[in-house]
Amino acid sequence: MDNKKPIIYFICTGNSCRSQMAEGFGKKYANGAFDVYSAGIEAHGLNPRAVASMKEAGIDMSNHTSDFIDSELLHNAAYAITLCGDAEERCPYTPPHVKRMHWGLEDPAKATGTEEEIMAVFQKVRDQIDQLVFDLFQEIIEK
Repeated sequence: MDNKKPIIYFICTGNSCRSQMAEGFGKKYANGAFDVYSAGIEAHGLNPRAVASMKEAGIDMSNHTSDFIDSELLHNAAYAITLCGDAEERCPYTPPHVKRMHWGLEDPAKATGTEEEIMAVFQKVRDQIDQLVFDLFQEIIEK
Protein backbone atom coordinates (compact mmCIF):
# COMPACT_ATOMS: atom_id res chain seq x y z
CA MET A 1 0.00 0.00 0.00
CA ASP A 2 1.51 3.30 -1.08
CA ASN A 3 -0.10 5.60 1.43
CA LYS A 4 1.67 8.77 2.51
CA LYS A 5 -0.83 9.83 5.17
CA PRO A 6 -1.13 7.98 8.48
CA ILE A 7 -4.24 5.80 8.71
CA ILE A 8 -6.67 5.81 11.60
CA TYR A 9 -8.99 2.80 11.55
CA PHE A 10 -12.13 2.67 13.71
CA ILE A 11 -13.48 -0.85 14.25
CA CYS A 12 -16.73 -2.12 15.70
CA THR A 13 -18.78 -5.30 15.39
CA GLY A 14 -21.17 -4.36 12.58
CA ASN A 15 -19.77 -1.06 11.23
CA SER A 16 -23.25 0.43 11.43
CA CYS A 17 -23.18 3.00 14.28
CA ARG A 18 -20.23 3.72 16.56
CA SER A 19 -17.36 3.13 14.13
CA GLN A 20 -19.24 5.06 11.45
CA MET A 21 -19.71 8.01 13.79
CA ALA A 22 -16.02 7.87 14.73
CA GLU A 23 -15.08 7.88 11.03
CA GLY A 24 -17.29 10.93 10.46
CA PHE A 25 -15.73 12.87 13.33
CA GLY A 26 -12.27 11.58 12.40
CA LYS A 27 -12.56 13.00 8.91
CA LYS A 28 -13.75 16.29 10.38
CA TYR A 29 -10.83 16.61 12.81
CA ALA A 30 -8.16 15.09 10.53
CA ASN A 31 -8.32 18.09 8.19
CA GLY A 32 -6.88 15.94 5.43
CA ALA A 33 -3.72 15.09 7.41
CA PHE A 34 -4.86 11.50 8.02
CA ASP A 35 -6.80 8.89 6.10
CA VAL A 36 -9.70 7.83 8.30
CA TYR A 37 -11.65 4.60 7.81
CA SER A 38 -14.11 2.44 9.68
CA ALA A 39 -14.95 -1.23 9.40
CA GLY A 40 -16.55 -4.11 11.22
CA ILE A 41 -15.98 -7.71 12.11
CA GLU A 42 -19.28 -8.04 10.22
CA ALA A 43 -21.14 -5.59 7.97
CA HIS A 44 -24.64 -4.81 9.26
CA GLY A 45 -25.43 -1.85 7.00
CA LEU A 46 -25.61 1.80 7.96
CA ASN A 47 -28.00 2.52 10.84
CA PRO A 48 -30.45 5.29 9.83
CA ARG A 49 -30.55 6.64 13.40
CA ALA A 50 -26.76 6.98 13.39
CA VAL A 51 -27.01 8.91 10.12
CA ALA A 52 -29.73 11.15 11.59
CA SER A 53 -27.85 11.84 14.82
CA MET A 54 -24.69 12.73 12.90
CA LYS A 55 -26.66 15.03 10.59
CA GLU A 56 -27.77 16.92 13.73
CA ALA A 57 -24.05 17.41 14.47
CA GLY A 58 -23.42 18.73 10.96
CA ILE A 59 -21.81 15.58 9.52
CA ASP A 60 -23.29 13.79 6.53
CA MET A 61 -22.68 10.05 6.67
CA SER A 62 -25.42 9.12 4.20
CA ASN A 63 -22.84 8.00 1.62
CA HIS A 64 -20.81 5.85 4.04
CA THR A 65 -20.80 2.11 3.47
CA SER A 66 -20.72 -0.68 6.02
CA ASP A 67 -17.49 -2.57 5.36
CA PHE A 68 -15.59 -5.60 6.62
CA ILE A 69 -12.10 -5.09 8.05
CA ASP A 70 -9.53 -4.72 5.28
CA SER A 71 -6.38 -6.52 6.46
CA GLU A 72 -4.12 -4.33 4.32
CA LEU A 73 -5.55 -1.14 5.84
CA LEU A 74 -5.34 -2.64 9.32
CA HIS A 75 -1.69 -3.66 8.89
CA ASN A 76 -0.77 -0.23 7.52
CA ALA A 77 -2.67 1.78 10.12
CA ALA A 78 -1.02 4.10 12.60
CA TYR A 79 -3.97 3.60 14.97
CA ALA A 80 -6.59 0.84 15.22
CA ILE A 81 -9.34 1.79 17.64
CA THR A 82 -12.06 -0.62 18.70
CA LEU A 83 -15.33 0.84 19.97
CA CYS A 84 -16.95 -2.23 21.50
CA GLY A 85 -15.84 -5.24 23.51
CA ASP A 86 -16.76 -7.73 20.79
CA ALA A 87 -14.54 -5.97 18.24
CA GLU A 88 -11.72 -5.67 20.78
CA GLU A 89 -11.82 -9.43 21.35
CA ARG A 90 -12.29 -10.42 17.71
CA CYS A 91 -10.15 -7.83 15.91
CA PRO A 92 -7.44 -9.55 13.88
CA TYR A 93 -3.78 -9.38 14.84
CA THR A 94 -2.09 -6.04 14.25
CA PRO A 95 1.66 -5.58 13.83
CA PRO A 96 3.56 -3.92 16.70
CA HIS A 97 3.75 -0.54 14.91
CA VAL A 98 -0.06 -0.20 14.98
CA LYS A 99 -1.17 1.58 18.14
CA ARG A 100 -4.21 -0.32 19.42
CA MET A 101 -6.74 1.55 21.52
CA HIS A 102 -10.12 0.57 22.92
CA TRP A 103 -13.10 2.78 23.67
CA GLY A 104 -15.83 0.60 25.20
CA LEU A 105 -19.01 2.44 24.32
CA GLU A 106 -22.67 1.58 24.73
CA ASP A 107 -24.33 0.19 21.58
CA PRO A 108 -27.03 2.71 20.66
CA ALA A 109 -28.62 0.18 18.28
CA LYS A 110 -29.67 -1.81 21.36
CA ALA A 111 -31.53 1.14 22.91
CA THR A 112 -35.20 0.62 23.66
CA GLY A 113 -38.14 2.88 24.41
CA THR A 114 -39.85 5.59 22.46
CA GLU A 115 -38.23 7.02 19.35
CA GLU A 116 -37.24 10.07 21.40
CA GLU A 117 -35.61 7.89 24.08
CA ILE A 118 -33.76 5.81 21.49
CA MET A 119 -32.51 8.91 19.69
CA ALA A 120 -31.33 10.32 23.03
CA VAL A 121 -29.04 7.28 23.39
CA PHE A 122 -27.69 7.80 19.85
CA GLN A 123 -27.06 11.46 20.63
CA LYS A 124 -25.31 10.64 23.93
CA VAL A 125 -23.02 8.06 22.27
CA ARG A 126 -22.41 10.43 19.34
CA ASP A 127 -21.31 13.17 21.74
CA GLN A 128 -19.01 10.74 23.60
CA ILE A 129 -17.43 9.69 20.31
CA ASP A 130 -17.06 13.31 19.24
CA GLN A 131 -15.11 14.09 22.42
CA LEU A 132 -12.95 10.95 22.21
CA VAL A 133 -12.03 11.58 18.57
CA PHE A 134 -11.36 15.26 19.24
CA ASP A 135 -9.11 14.33 22.18
CA LEU A 136 -7.30 11.72 20.07
CA PHE A 137 -6.44 14.27 17.39
CA GLN A 138 -5.35 16.80 20.02
CA GLU A 139 -2.99 14.15 21.45
CA ILE A 140 -1.65 13.18 18.02
CA ILE A 141 -1.05 16.80 17.02
CA GLU A 142 0.85 17.52 20.27
CA LYS A 143 3.33 14.66 19.57
